[in-house]
Formats: sequence, C-alpha cells, structure tokens
Amino acid sequence: MKKLLLLFVCSFVLQATAQSTLTAEQWREDLKFIQNTVHADYPFLFKKTTAEEFDAAVKELDKAIPELQDHEIVVGFSKIIALFKYGHTDISFRHETYAFRNFPFCLYQFNDGIYIQGTHRDHENALGAKVTAIGGVPIDKALATIYPVVNSENEQYFKAFGINYLRFPEVLHATGLTKKLSETITLTLEKEGRVFDHEFKVMPKGERPPVKYSLIQQEGDWLEARDQSVTPQYLKHLDKHYYYEYLPENKTVYVRQSSVFHDPTEDISTFYNRVFNFIESNAVERLVIDVRLNGGGNNFNNKDVITGIIKTKKINQVGKLFVILGRRTFSACQNLVNEMDNYTNAIFVGEPTSENINFYGDNNELMLPNSGIPIYLSWAWWQDKPQWHNGPWLAPHIAVDMSFAEYSSNQDPVLQTALEFSSENFVLDPMQYMTDLYQRGESEKLLTEVKAMIADPKYQFFDFEAELNTAGYNILGGGNVGEAIAVFSFVTQLFPDSANAWDSLAEGYLKAGDKVKATEYYTKALNMDPEGPTGKNAKQKLLELRHSKH
Repeated sequence: MKKLLLLFVCSFVLQATAQSTLTAEQWREDLKFIQNTVHADYPFLFKKTTAEEFDAAVKELDKAIPELQDHEIVVGFSKIIALFKYGHTDISFRHETYAFRNFPFCLYQFNDGIYIQGTHRDHENALGAKVTAIGGVPIDKALATIYPVVNSENEQYFKAFGINYLRFPEVLHATGLTKKLSETITLTLEKEGRVFDHEFKVMPKGERPPVKYSLIQQEGDWLEARDQSVTPQYLKHLDKHYYYEYLPENKTVYVRQSSVFHDPTEDISTFYNRVFNFIESNAVERLVIDVRLNGGGNNFNNKDVITGIIKTKKINQVGKLFVILGRRTFSACQNLVNEMDNYTNAIFVGEPTSENINFYGDNNELMLPNSGIPIYLSWAWWQDKPQWHNGPWLAPHIAVDMSFAEYSSNQDPVLQTALEFSSENFVLDPMQYMTDLYQRGESEKLLTEVKAMIADPKYQFFDFEAELNTAGYNILGGGNVGEAIAVFSFVTQLFPDSANAWDSLAEGYLKAGDKVKATEYYTKALNMDPEGPTGKNAKQKLLELRHSKH
C-alpha cells in the first residue's frame, strides 16, 4: 500500500511539473509585473538606460512572447533586467521549474585567449585547450551575442561572471547561437599545436560544475588545467575567507582576503590585529593585501582593516602597501578598496574591479507572480567617492594580468610585480606628473614621456585622453582660453585619430572667437565621426557658425 501511495505521489508531482508551463498571457503578466515594479519602486535605477528604452524593450518582448519557448522568455527577462547594468540587479536561472542546465566546463579569459580552465574527467582531452569557436561561431562573436543577457556592470564583470553564460544551452539557443535547444554543444579547440572539435553533453538538470571563485578546483571527477604540484599564494587555503603568510625573502606579509564576511574560525578584526601585530614585531617592509577573488560580504566589516592600516605607519607608505585587484573584486570589497584608495597609501596592482566606484547594491528579491522566478532589484546607493570621481571601476595603478601558460604553471605575475616594485621606473600619478612637467615648461619631455606611458601596458587603464581633455575643459571653464587651447592641442598630438580631441580643440578656438579655426577643426571632427555623437555635435556647431555669419 505504501509503495502504491509513493508511486501515486511521484506520478502526481511529475504531472504537476509537466503541466507547469505558463500561457502566453501569464508570461506577459510576469513581464508587466517587472515593468510596473521598476517604475513604481525602483525608478532610480534608470541611470545607464532610460525609462523609454526600458519600456521599448518590454513592448518588444511582450509582442514576441506567444512565439517563444519558456527558456527564451526567461532569457528575454534577463535582457530586460540587464539593461540597468548593475551587478546586483539580476534574475535567477536556478528556479526549479525553469532552471537552466549546464555544460560540464568552466571558461576563463586570460590575456592570450579563452581557455577551458576546468572540466569533468570525461573531457580530459579538452582540459587546458584554447576555445576558438562554440557551435561553429567564433568565440568573440559568441561572447558579443550573449553580452546583452548579462547584468554586466562593466567589462570586468562580464569576464568574471558573464563568460560562462556560454555554459547554458538555453542561453545559446535563445540568443541564436544554436538553431535548436540541444543536449550537446561542440567547441572548436586548440591544444598543443592541434585544432580539433570536442562535443560536450549537458549535465542533468540541477547539477552544475563545482566552480569556486570563478574556477573549478581539482577534486574527485573534476579536473583543472593548473599543475597541481604547487599552489600559488592566491589559491592557498580556499576553505578560509582569509589567511596571511610571511615571505621572508621579500620581507613581505602576504594577505589573501576572499570575502568581507567573518570566517567561522576568526573574525576579521581579530585576524587583522594578528597581521598588524606581526608587522610591528618583525622585519617587515611590505604588506600585500590580495582581494582579486573577493566578491564582497558585509562592508561594515571594513572599518578595522582601514583603521589598522592607518595606525601601522610602518607599512602605510607609498611603496610599502600594495593591494591586488581583480575581476572578482566586487560589492562590499569595492567599498573596501575605495576606502583604501581614500585613506591609505596603497598602490593598486592587477586588473580593474568588476563594480562601479559608486554603485547600487543590496537588492530586494521579488518573485514573479506566475512563474515564481526570483528577480533581484538593487535599492541601496553606495557612494564612497564624490560623484565627479565616479567611474566604471577602480583601476590599478599598475596593470598586470596573466597568460594561460602562467596560470597553468602556477606563476603569479601580479604578486611578483608588487614584490619587485621600484618607484624609479613608475609614475604613480600620471596626471600630477604631466601637470608638473607642463608647469615647468618641459614641453618636449612632456610629449616624449606621455607617449611612452600611453604605449606602456602598465598604464593601460589610465585614460590619458579623457583625463587631459577634462583638464582642458576645467581650464576653459576658469576663463584661461589660451591655456585650454594649448592642452587641447596637446591631446590632438597624442591622439590624432580621435574625433573628440579635434572637437574639443574646435570648442577652445570658438571660445577664443577664432571662428575660422573652430570651423576647420569641427569639420575635421565631423569627417572622422560622421554618424557618431561627436560628429553630430560638430555638425550642429558648424550649422550655428554658418548662421552666425548671416
């Protein structure tokens, strides 16, 4: 009798699941719920997209819903949510009824391409291979195709979290990368000088690759491409939120902090007290705090870290305190590095963070009324810096990333850069350096050295053109037109192919009353960018100049 009852219950559950597909009207109601909720309670999220663009996207999806399968509708919802471009504003692909499945691999973007960082033992021959195409589509095109589905706060967020949307067969189909929803996907790979295709079969629903900190760790039937004979510092003790080690040959204390939550064995305050006491009591010349894996936690736990650094004058000096950033530096850890930038003498090394400097976080979970799928809408504005210091990310002073060969052989060029830092060959504040050279009248040296810095990959995340252009406009706003023109002219020497540089120079001459030169440079900007925003601005200015002559 019990067996019959069990069979009846199982049969009922299976039937209920099979019948759970919603009607088009019910999906439309869920879409309308998203739209109404955003307009009523979250209109402040309209920063990177407009209400008009949002409503147009909703209207387009609403019209398409009757012709779409369930997973295509969910991907459509994801595109709607992704318009806001905040990492905390998201939709779940894990809701039981509509859960997306996974292919058994983890992709990682190194500076020389995208590789299979980890996979199941059944696909060992694909491990460590470079991916050149997915389903016959070149990898760059595939990434561009899925980009609108991801709530990418910036390019780093997509590198950290979005790239593995290629693991979802539902996303591949909904975005047109595959013609049908398939149980398999073929990747074109390069490995050891050989190009070959490899087919992956989708994992059972509810199962996922065991990814931790964006990486598969080798365990059981799961393999990773890194040589397992040695473990680099940043991957040691991943069972702990933080740990430290003294590197005597460098007289350096290395800290890896991968969370802003307290570790169950020791709270953050106690841990950092131990770190700072060790520094004060031993022959320590440098402190390296590595937060490249740190996706956040509770930013109220940051205070003791910051105050501890400030009190420890021994290491709170330029050239003695280094912070390693990365593509997973996010959320409460973005607050942490912002505060380090504000209040300490840290030099930042590595890659930019995956969060905007000032950002919306702390989301609310809302269940869609018919599908039950949870969406997450951010509500808290975190502003650690003045609005005019906002940016897409906190960029490193010294840009360093990693090749696949370096990763797989356990090299760490980022940490090594911090350990080998010498101020003799590095400019910590390029803008101040340029200003000093300019004020001393060393124009030739200024041009030569700035060109060299622009070409140096260490400075790749310092936007020389934008910073100089902003300085020019600040000078122009202060009424010193001649000096502003000199700055704008300098920018055109550095960036002769930039329409914006010539447009700014034209504006300088227009302010000076030189309509002839203004016309010349606006025309140049228009010809360089006829359909873009700079060209449109130049076209409008040229029309105004013509009218002023009559």
